[in-house]
Amino acid sequence: MQNDPRRHTNNHEETRIKNQFGKAFLIEQEAPNHCGMSKVTSENWEQVKELFEAALKREAVERVAFLDGACAGDEALRREVESLLKSYEAAGSFMDAPAVESAAESLLEEPVKLSPGQRMGHYQIINLIGEGGMGEVYLAEDVLLGRQVALKLLPAEFTRDLQRVRRFQQEARAASALNHPNIITIHEIGQVDGLNFIVTEFIAGETLRQRMATARLNLATVLDVATQTAGALAGAHAAGIVHRDLKPENIMVRPDGLIKVLDFGLAKLTEPGTSDVESEARTVARVDTKMGAIMGTAQYMSPEQARGLKVDARTDIFSLGVVLYEMLAGRAPFVGETTADTISVLLHKEPQPLSTLAPDTPADLQHIVSKTLRKDKDERYQTVKSLLVDLKSLKQRLEFEIELERSAPASERAGMEEFRIPASSGRSGEAKTSPPEGSTLSTRPASSVEYLIGGIKQHKRGAALALAVLLLAIGIGYWVLIHRSSSVTTIQSIAVLPFENQNHDPDTDYLSDGLTENIINNLTQLPSLRVIPRSSVFHYKGRETDSMTAGRELGVRAVLTGRIMQRGDNLVVSAELVDIRDNKQLWGEQYSRKVSDALVLQQEISRQISERLRLKLTGEEQKLLNKGGTNDAEAYQFYMKGRYYWNKRGASGSLQKAIDQFQQAVQKDPNYALAYVGLADSYGLLEEYTGDQGIETLQKARAFAERALQIDNSLGEAHSALALAYEALWLWDDAEREYRLSISFNPNYPTAHHWHGEYLLWMGRDDEGLAELKRAQELDPLSLVINMWLAETYFRKGDTDAAIKQSNKVLELDRDFPRSHRLLGIVYLRQGRYEEAIAELQKGTDLSGRASGSLADLGYAYGVWGQPTEAVAIIKELEQKYARHETHAWDIAAVYSGLGDRDQAFAWLEKDFRAHSTSLPAITIGNSFDSLRNDPRYADLLRRMGLRS
Repeated sequence: MQNDPRRHTNNHEETRIKNQFGKAFLIEQEAPNHCGMSKVTSENWEQVKELFEAALKREAVERVAFLDGACAGDEALRREVESLLKSYEAAGSFMDAPAVESAAESLLEEPVKLSPGQRMGHYQIINLIGEGGMGEVYLAEDVLLGRQVALKLLPAEFTRDLQRVRRFQQEARAASALNHPNIITIHEIGQVDGLNFIVTEFIAGETLRQRMATARLNLATVLDVATQTAGALAGAHAAGIVHRDLKPENIMVRPDGLIKVLDFGLAKLTEPGTSDVESEARTVARVDTKMGAIMGTAQYMSPEQARGLKVDARTDIFSLGVVLYEMLAGRAPFVGETTADTISVLLHKEPQPLSTLAPDTPADLQHIVSKTLRKDKDERYQTVKSLLVDLKSLKQRLEFEIELERSAPASERAGMEEFRIPASSGRSGEAKTSPPEGSTLSTRPASSVEYLIGGIKQHKRGAALALAVLLLAIGIGYWVLIHRSSSVTTIQSIAVLPFENQNHDPDTDYLSDGLTENIINNLTQLPSLRVIPRSSVFHYKGRETDSMTAGRELGVRAVLTGRIMQRGDNLVVSAELVDIRDNKQLWGEQYSRKVSDALVLQQEISRQISERLRLKLTGEEQKLLNKGGTNDAEAYQFYMKGRYYWNKRGASGSLQKAIDQFQQAVQKDPNYALAYVGLADSYGLLEEYTGDQGIETLQKARAFAERALQIDNSLGEAHSALALAYEALWLWDDAEREYRLSISFNPNYPTAHHWHGEYLLWMGRDDEGLAELKRAQELDPLSLVINMWLAETYFRKGDTDAAIKQSNKVLELDRDFPRSHRLLGIVYLRQGRYEEAIAELQKGTDLSGRASGSLADLGYAYGVWGQPTEAVAIIKELEQKYARHETHAWDIAAVYSGLGDRDQAFAWLEKDFRAHSTSLPAITIGNSFDSLRNDPRYADLLRRMGLRS
């Protein structure tokens, strides 16, 4: 081939010296310049090379005198040579590393150039169409398929390192698998005669850089480019690919307006094989300033990329924000005279507001751009899908308003054109100019009404014309208002997704979790609104799920999402409400408050959501938004922390921590009804989770619930807490009365329906219990516990197929939920599938950390299967737990029941009866006690508990 890149000199000594110089040159380029001078360049290469080679042949003691004479009068030249010598000497054994030697050789090679008509495999070169840091790009013909393609020839220095090549091939294969209309298609990755190349579809058109150089883009084009590019990134991110070098040069615009994003997957090629984190100085030294360099162009880098930190999808979001800013403003947001200056600006300064550079930019779009350019990646859009939603929503809204304008009569439309406000050029200091011919969205005020009225004020035409235009504006505004109001009034269901804790600090989780839960609780009080409860929405905590997907999965019309950031005593909260039906934002706001103002913030958000949903609230219903609450900010803080620990009740000591926080809340505000409910809930579950048996804890639960009702007798949560306390005290009629009162005051409270359903099952009223549990599931569709109670009820009613199906649904939500595996094991045991039963029960036991309930089911199964040795071993383990107050006697009784030892089973059940165990009434539905139910002692035990057999 012509211009063979492997050509070397035949003189061995000359080659050795050249290699030595090349090595030193590369090391100096990789390291900071110690003398502060510029590094070796192509202009002074020959002179520096000659002096370097001559100095290298001399002993170290002779070099000073040699350089004194050779560099006399040129201190800059001397410092460059000395710097190279110092770098060479400091390299040590690294100089002999094959990778460096290979790189040094490549430095001396002539660049490869392909000629028209030349063949690369089955590709015939037509002509050179571009070149950049990643090599030359040629238009070529695929002679096998008869199509034109783009062939990019990769520089030899990028492909000599086999590890780099393997990384590149792996990611390029992934990129070639991307199937998206806005992503360039990769046809082939090949190698011919040691030359590596990549073949892609040939795109007729121009780069976004070329498009921006010819004319300012109107708003419609800007949004179209941004939306299509975001769509491409979303497709790539879904496949686990991050672009890393998004910029106008990598965005192609076809003549038909279709966007194609280039160079996906190529970033890995230029990544050094080092750790994910490097020092800032080293990163700056490595920056490639050539346009088209895959490593990343300084103006479009994210801060974390510039620092050499590990990047993720949010890096591409930042780069897209830079591109979007540049399309709107006509200049990049971060600019410096040198690469180092640019990176310094990027890391330490905020961009000039778009409102000053492009004042015609809609406020919503300015907010979108600002959010993409947050230096802290945790404050940006967390997924490009979220960004895409906002872009599409804005684009649709602007198109709708333009369509309204176009739908006006011709005479009035002509008047509107006359009133159009001239567009800004988008460049600071320049006069405003008219929009380009054919522009449709180059200018727009805040709304169509403002647009028209602004025109009237500016021109002050005749009264008749002004009146006609004003009437038109009012008509349009009224139509929009009626249309939007009618579409919003149908919203009767909402999900409040967990607010994102952007501090990523577990110690402040109580703020984000507490704010979420309290907004849920407030909105739950509104009878006309179905609110998805905490247990379902917290299924999405920590997951990157967009609001549209969550809303569809939860079956609601609207979704509220939010983020929270605490900095010292300051709290920044942003929230937005999205209509799932048409993917439009209904409301959005950002708040800056003191942490002590969290109570006011929660009330404000709840109120604004209610108003935005067009709920026709009476004065009494407005009061429901803070029903059972407090006006004491410190008490509210304690309450939020209490609920945070209560929701973690499976963790060691969490219930006691919750009790401590609730007690401090009522000390601050003795009339804080919900805090008393929290105390009642905590004491009511104390035995179940801690084994702390005793009538005293149950009496406390009852007293605190009754205190809450003294403050507010219509508080549904308090009636439900009291019902649970009565149930634990075996006061069955009182419990049912309170459950019904709870549901009557708050029909959308899923916990009341859930607990009432359990109660009805204990009473033997299976059909009623099933109906209540189904209602609870409707209100709380992703609650693992409620879904499992449904499965257990199906099994109790003899429908094993439904029980298995329901259990598997729970496992789809959480593969590691122990209770699902436990029930599947019991069902298989009933069907005689013993080995499968043991396998499921063992898995449930392992996942639960050998919790007592799981051990009891496993021991029972061993007994039924005829494996007494294993069953007895589990009895001994449970007895040790019982001695430490970590289990109930009925768990041990269950294993004896499986072994067929009725006497021991009843003896242990009697222990629970004497201790007044809250769990003992569950023997009426416990699968492990089927063999005891025809024994007179079973009926007698139920009679003494006030239950019927």
